[in-house]
Amino acid sequence: MENLKLPAGPMSGLVTSAVEYLVDAGQRSVLFLDIMRQRGDQYREHVAQTAPHVLQYAAELITDGRKLDEPVNYALVRIIPPKNVAIDMRRRPFVVVDPRAGHGPGIGGFKADSEIGVAMKAGHPCYFIGFLPEPMPGQTIERIARAEAKFLETVISRHPDADGKPCVIGNCQAGWAIMILASLRPELFGPLIIAGAPLAYWAGVHGKYPMRYSGGLLGGSWLTALTSDLGAGKFDGAWLVQNFENQNPSNTLWTKQYNVYSKVDTEADRYLDFERWWGGHVNLNAEEIQFIVDELFIGNNLAAGRIEMSDGEKVDLRNIRSPIVVFCSKGDNVTPPQQALDWILDCYADVDEIRAYGQTIVYTIHESIGHLGIFVSGGVANKEHAEFSSNIDLIDVLPPGLYEATFEARGSETLNADLATGQWVMRCEARTLGDIRAMGGNSPEDERRFATAKRISELNLAAYQKFVQPWIKKMVTPEAANWARGMHPLRMQYEAFSSQNPWMSMVKAAADRAEEKRRPVSQDNPFLAFQEQVSKQIVHALDSWRDAQEALSETLFLNVYGSPALQAAVGIDPNAVPTRRREMSDEHRAMLESRIAELRAKIGDGGLREAAIRALLYIGSARGMVDERSIEALRQVRRDHAGSRMTLSEFKMLVREQFFMLLLDREGAVAAIPRLLPEDMNRRRAAFAAMREVLSASADITGERANRLRRVAELFGLDGEGEMTSNVAPFDPQARAS
Repeated sequence: MENLKLPAGPMSGLVTSAVEYLVDAGQRSVLFLDIMRQRGDQYREHVAQTAPHVLQYAAELITDGRKLDEPVNYALVRIIPPKNVAIDMRRRPFVVVDPRAGHGPGIGGFKADSEIGVAMKAGHPCYFIGFLPEPMPGQTIERIARAEAKFLETVISRHPDADGKPCVIGNCQAGWAIMILASLRPELFGPLIIAGAPLAYWAGVHGKYPMRYSGGLLGGSWLTALTSDLGAGKFDGAWLVQNFENQNPSNTLWTKQYNVYSKVDTEADRYLDFERWWGGHVNLNAEEIQFIVDELFIGNNLAAGRIEMSDGEKVDLRNIRSPIVVFCSKGDNVTPPQQALDWILDCYADVDEIRAYGQTIVYTIHESIGHLGIFVSGGVANKEHAEFSSNIDLIDVLPPGLYEATFEARGSETLNADLATGQWVMRCEARTLGDIRAMGGNSPEDERRFATAKRISELNLAAYQKFVQPWIKKMVTPEAANWARGMHPLRMQYEAFSSQNPWMSMVKAAADRAEEKRRPVSQDNPFLAFQEQVSKQIVHALDSWRDAQEALSETLFLNVYGSPALQAAVGIDPNAVPTRRREMSDEHRAMLESRIAELRAKIGDGGLREAAIRALLYIGSARGMVDERSIEALRQVRRDHAGSRMTLSEFKMLVREQFFMLLLDREGAVAAIPRLLPEDMNRRRAAFAAMREVLSASADITGERANRLRRVAELFGLDGEGEMTSNVAPFDPQARAS
């Protein structure tokens, strides 16, 4: 045997490669199984905790929702910044609200490059609203909203000198939750950032995003009620996680695990960190999940204004007074752009109506990131979320309207790059409702189909509650419900590979030996290339199966609920052209007319600061966008002023008033500028110089902007003096006219 030699030539190389691959594959298999063991043990440790979470930051408990008069399983904590992060207590606090969609809390602060991380890097104090695994008895969505209002009141009271109300970030389920609260208590909110949150639940396009058909294909929400009854009044969040898993079977059944197996030497920590959150299933009360399904996902009542609180107050998203930032992605098959944005079409007829409600809406659409990536991707955190955090004051002072936030990489050729923070330059470009409609949406026929599915759901739920529910409730005991939850397939996959399984003790010992003698295969090994090819074929097969299932689901839904006979049978007119958009109320119209009259009367009132802001808005509107560099230039003007300053909210009100005056009577408002100016020509020159500085911060002043600038120079009495030199003292837009 010692003298045995492999034959020379290609066959020898192939045998060597095969042996090398088999050794590596065997070691990887053992190490992979050990990672599964660690995942199972981690799961058991996590669920055994009273308050499990995946926050990567130290936190201080501020308010325990269980001790409120109406107890809930939510809590407010203050994020303790790392030693190398400086917090400016004068900056507005950020509050991250975690989604309770079946998983445990902490995803907003899952790692350093996160929503919390980038907000603290921008100098903002940060708070986090999370939850415990078990709901409190009697807990409802409305009670949670009232608790979160108390949390925000607490945050506001802790920061009396902050330059603005808290910026609140709502991820996924938390997005629609804080939109409901902001419509009921608008005075508590600064800007809202709604990330991956569905608000228009029927919206979508054919051939994509079939999750919206699920309620109709299951016959409505009776199945939700049955699941809650089988849980003795609690709904197992593992079923919600299962819904997410079902959307991407190739990732669930293969890719996620294969990625760990194929990169077993480097992927363990990342995989285990994510699985600690993904496997941290929580429960909801039956009343909570029934509200979510009936009022939102099947009922689609949020944007339509048909949700009513226990005191009779209706939820109207048009009541929100804070800027709303909507962040969504084309790669998100859970909350596609239509579901994130089409509530705007339901609430407003056009951009003028958005302005009539004093509303500022900014949206941005990622091209490819998936649903979870919106919250956990480091790349997204360092780009979109970092820019939102750094430029939240820009967003807060934007004039009312509809904007799209776009991001341009900052480089050596970027004009005034020092005025931009981070690696990107953010700008907000004016948009119309036509831009949202161009993304695609439902036809009138689709709207009738979903309305029919909603009615079928109501009928089935009523039948279940009358004929079946009483029997189920008598049969199911809390002990039986707990046993059933423990037997859920998602939980069993963790338990089966934990150290509680006696076979896994041998895996640990074998993994230790494999680690000591690890011999990774070379990357050019042909058998490794074959392994990768097989993996791609498996993914392709599973994706094809998913696509076929989704196409079948859509066909079934469209045909069943598109039947004129079925629609007529449940009271839906097959020939009607449904619309959910509401008309402006008489009360709001009367208030608007009164405000218009008030603003018209004030066009000639004010001083130098009103004149300067009006002129800036007049000139800048010709470009149709606002750039962060211009706002930073304006901020520096404010910062350099030694005298008293307006608060950000006062400055915001000033900008809005001047904007509306220009909107109502642009020529009259511009012509009135000379009446607002002081006699002191030096102050006029300083004002004009500062305006040029702000206007040229993001782009050269050309075209219509240059024409308007020359007109303003004449109005300021500077005809022929418009070319100010750089050594002119900067203008303070808040200084009062003498």
